[in-house]
Amino acid sequence: QGDRMNNKFIILLLGTVLFFSTSLLAKDEAFFKMLEDAKKVAGEIEPNKLMTMIDDDEDVIILDIREREQRMEGLLFVEEDTPLKIYQITRGNLEFYINDKVKNKNAFIVTYCRSGGRGAMAAKTLRELGYKNATNLKGGLKGWAKAGYSVKTGFGVTKIAKD
Repeated sequence: QGDRMNNKFIILLLGTVLFFSTSLLAKDEAFFKMLEDAKKVAGEIEPNKLMTMIDDDEDVIILDIREREQRMEGLLFVEEDTPLKIYQITRGNLEFYINDKVKNKNAFIVTYCRSGGRGAMAAKTLRELGYKNATNLKGGLKGWAKAGYSVKTGFGVTKIAKD
């Protein structure tokens, strides 16, 4: 009878593990579908394309959607004399404050976060709010740094060294 109890316990335990792992996988699957959808809706801009636009003095608005403490990791850096608008509105406050910062619904807006996920979601939200030219920086701040562009930190301006 002890073996039957152990077997029932093991079956119950395995069933519970399978139930929770399936629901976790479903959440991950749903999240990744949302992320891919956001990237399709708003698109992504490569760091080198964004830098070309900045160098050519094109009208670009850069929108950092990270939380305040995450900004300590660094910010996209461009030369001080560049006529570029850079705003910081957290992802959670985007819908509430974007109209105060950007009135022109045709403005070219590039969102960014640490690695691109939240930036993509933010760009999709901007599109849904009527900003026709909102897109996301591919790879976020990490993608920018890996492409060899400068990041401004509390220690100054830095670049990842290429081998």
